[in-house]
Amino acid sequence: MFTGIVQSQAEVYSVKYENNFMHLIVEVMPEFIENLTLGASIAINGVCLTVVKFEQVNNRAHISFDIIDETLATSNLSKLNRQVFVNFERSLKVGDEIGGHIVSGHVHTKASLIEKNSTETNCCMRFKIAEQWHKYVLSKGFITVNGISLTVGEFSEGVFAVHLIPETLTRTNLAALNINDEVNIELDQQTMTIVTTIERMKL
Repeated sequence: MFTGIVQSQAEVYSVKYENNFMHLIVEVMPEFIENLTLGASIAINGVCLTVVKFEQVNNRAHISFDIIDETLATSNLSKLNRQVFVNFERSLKVGDEIGGHIVSGHVHTKASLIEKNSTETNCCMRFKIAEQWHKYVLSKGFITVNGISLTVGEFSEGVFAVHLIPETLTRTNLAALNINDEVNIELDQQTMTIVTTIERMKL
């Protein structure tokens, strides 16, 4: 489980594709592999991945993941290239503060950036999401975008807005997004459960 509070941006060090399979290596500061174990879970752009190898290389740390076809089809990880930055969060430990909301790391779909308005102190981004997910997106509800716990500002006609403070833009990779770029979306599980339960009661 995760909180949606991104701890760092990790640089993609290596990407290797073969037969709908990806081997990914990201580079982070050494403190992010302290007490790390093989098989541990780390969210990369909001996708829960399993650590298959890690090591310190000079003053940096490399963490390796294997990614299968289902994950590549559902997320934006299939479009990663060397030297791009991804959002990085290690899994939640007992006793950790939950600053965002409970996030599973199981991405439901992708959304496309269609508008970006920035000032010195504020940034509003609008994303278009496929119709089948509209019923789970609620104004002022939780949504996870590239692994970041955010509040939906407004939602209308398949487009939701998020309002970002400078700290979020500095800590995450959202500032680097261009129009039509795709982001990973994890919808709030509590909202999905309530909506699905109500639908079943109507049958």
